[in-house]
Amino acid sequence: MKKNRILKQSILILVCMLLAFVFLFPIIILLFNSFKSLKEIYLSVLAFPQTLNLENYIQAFSELDYFRSIRNSLTVTITVTTANVLCCSMAAWVLVRYKTRTSTVIFTMFSVAILVPFQCVMLPLLSLMGKLHLVNMPGLMLVNLGFGSSMSIILFHGFIKNVPAELEEAAAIDGAGQVRVFFTIVTPLIRGISATVAILNVMSLWNDYLLPSLTINKKGLQTLPLKTYLFFGAYTKKWNLGSAALVMAIVPVVVFYVCCQKYIVKGVTEGAVKG
Repeated sequence: MKKNRILKQSILILVCMLLAFVFLFPIIILLFNSFKSLKEIYLSVLAFPQTLNLENYIQAFSELDYFRSIRNSLTVTITVTTANVLCCSMAAWVLVRYKTRTSTVIFTMFSVAILVPFQCVMLPLLSLMGKLHLVNMPGLMLVNLGFGSSMSIILFHGFIKNVPAELEEAAAIDGAGQVRVFFTIVTPLIRGISATVAILNVMSLWNDYLLPSLTINKKGLQTLPLKTYLFFGAYTKKWNLGSAALVMAIVPVVVFYVCCQKYIVKGVTEGAVKG
């Protein structure tokens, strides 16, 4: 029995290592190519770099206008994530605590909205944004907030069911209003799912290319994904600089995810079972 258990654990570890290699392989190749010259990349994409050529990073850093681009990405990411967590947590709390036919219909609408791909509403949405003069940063933030609300509300909704209503009733008896009850009683108890929602939104917003490419038309407001795409033109493709730019673009969000990944599992599992 012990030998069988050890054998199963060894096979499981081997399979996990193989899967990890499969998922990490594209990133490893990207990292290798970021140190190669353009000639080396054309000769072999999979080969190790002959030298650690840091010139790619220096030139890509300059052409990206990295500090301005990362500032634009941070502005969109932080603003939308903060608004999403605040608005969606309050909306989910109301939908959980006030059980009416209207609240059920509203929650169903949010659930169904997840099934609608952005590409299906892209053209009419852009037309409406143009009529309302919602372009560049304001339009980008508003649309991102709207499209990110459905999943966030569903996650908050499942988690808030675990928050004892008796605590809120006791605070209300002591004279606390709804706003005070939410921020002093509910908010501290939903920190786990709030962190999960924030992490998922940060990763989605940071890596988004399609929506910014459709809404931002002013020079100097491009986010990192948009600036990175400038290395891949119709006639020339600077794979060496593009690889270096992509590495610099993904490093911040990878570091953020590694530091906060434990909250994703914790937040989702705590909200999965009603206590």
